[in-house]
Amino acid sequence: MSIWDWSYVWEALPYLYRGAIVTVQATLLGFAIALVLGLVFALIRQSPNRYVSIAVTEIVEFIRSTPLLLQVFFVYFVGPQFGIVIPAWTAGIGVLGIHYAAYCSEVYRAGILAVEEGQWEACTALNLSRQRTWRAIILPQAIPPIVPGLGNYFVGMFKETPILAAIAILEMLQQAKNFGAEHYRYTEAIIMAGFFFLVFSLVASAIVQSVSLWLNRRYHLQ
Repeated sequence: MSIWDWSYVWEALPYLYRGAIVTVQATLLGFAIALVLGLVFALIRQSPNRYVSIAVTEIVEFIRSTPLLLQVFFVYFVGPQFGIVIPAWTAGIGVLGIHYAAYCSEVYRAGILAVEEGQWEACTALNLSRQRTWRAIILPQAIPPIVPGLGNYFVGMFKETPILAAIAILEMLQQAKNFGAEHYRYTEAIIMAGFFFLVFSLVASAIVQSVSLWLNRRYHLQ
């Protein structure tokens, strides 16, 4: 038996295509949640209310300190015992988004803390509202430098989508395994899945770098 057989490559493509669609959708939807919720976490942690800030800090640390797979299992398998039944797709995307929101919040917070103290003082002197200070002054300065960090987590989330197979979401790697089990031939499907992960990661990294350069040029020009 040859190590590589192109006939199995063509047979595996429909499996990988279906899995790739699920993988990309899960990554995009999960990261959209992570971006928004991570910013919310970061902003709340800057709250002048000490108790609110500490509570959110503890939540973020708890999420970061427990494995993603454990969180997926808990939501999908343990939740129904408490009457909380969530479909696999919703549970998987939600847990991915919340898990990475905790990490993204730290990136946001680093960018916010990097803004010079004088910017806050100037906003206070100009009597700007807190909402306008965040929207017009602080976030436009904080976000451009942190885009590479957020991009790293985007790529990281993409590479962790195979965890969703634990709750029967047929992402790309699981589809490759299914093909191998059905045809008793794993080599082509697994290698092709790995190649797709590599290509997507490289393309995503290039896009993140381009966005980062564009944002820095735009705000530096202003």
